[in-house]
Amino acid sequence: MKKAFIFWFTGLSGSGKTTVATAIKTILESHNYSVLILDGDNVREQLHVHLGFTEQDIKKNNSLIADLCQTYRNDYDVILVPIISPYDISREQARALLGDGFFEIYFSADLATVMKRDIKGLYAKAERNEINNLIGYSPSNIFEPPQCSDLVVNSGIDSIKQSVEEFYRFITEKMKCDFC
Repeated sequence: MKKAFIFWFTGLSGSGKTTVATAIKTILESHNYSVLILDGDNVREQLHVHLGFTEQDIKKNNSLIADLCQTYRNDYDVILVPIISPYDISREQARALLGDGFFEIYFSADLATVMKRDIKGLYAKAERNEINNLIGYSPSNIFEPPQCSDLVVNSGIDSIKQSVEEFYRFITEKMKCDFC
């Protein structure tokens, strides 16, 4: 029976989480691994539309995503979870629930860098006060950088290619040692 390795991403919006997850999925599938991406935006749009962006709703969304990982764990080799996951407590709870084979990946990029990228236009909206609760930007929604992630991807400095290569090396090492 399969028991997926779960790679739980954390990082500001625009730090490259979804971009790297998509690239890694393509690479792993080319090696005949089954891969599920539980992207934060997609899960929220499809399953958790009732949740907003208050601290309580964000924590609830993260908890529900951890439950989805548990539900799909036996159906895939790898589950990639590119979500912001801004709170230590949510990441700790996900690790406790999912146990062996769970790895926290921190996509490190400073606010200035992600604001320059602003792929979704969120930071521009926040600057114009059209969004008042943007995680990591608005005082009401802080981002707690993890202190001891299993891997730090320096996506604020490294290119996408470098980030993908670094993360791929990490994944293959973890998969070789079968839940080290």
